[in-house]
Amino acid sequence: MAIVKSKLLKKLSDNYPNFLKKNLEKSLNIFLNEIKLALYKGENVEIRDFGTWSINDQKARLSRNPKTGEKINIPKKRKIRFKMSKKLFNKINNEE
Repeated sequence: MAIVKSKLLKKLSDNYPNFLKKNLEKSLNIFLNEIKLALYKGENVEIRDFGTWSINDQKARLSRNPKTGEKINIPKKRKIRFKMSKKLFNKINNEE
């Protein structure tokens, strides 16, 4: 089951009842927008004990359509790469 933004806001409001829901939502939006902006600028984003997001450039290449076999050009792309921290890796794999 994936956690979506609305469920995350619900959990935050349940865990922190002293904060208004609109303030929690505004804080979450600011947090996510700062991550997006940093990645757009080509900067890495690191959250300690969680992981790092970075931008990787994928070169343009010649590929083929598996259905028809025709050759197609794939343009250069920028992709987001996420690398989890060792602490998160150990927690996911029950190695604490």
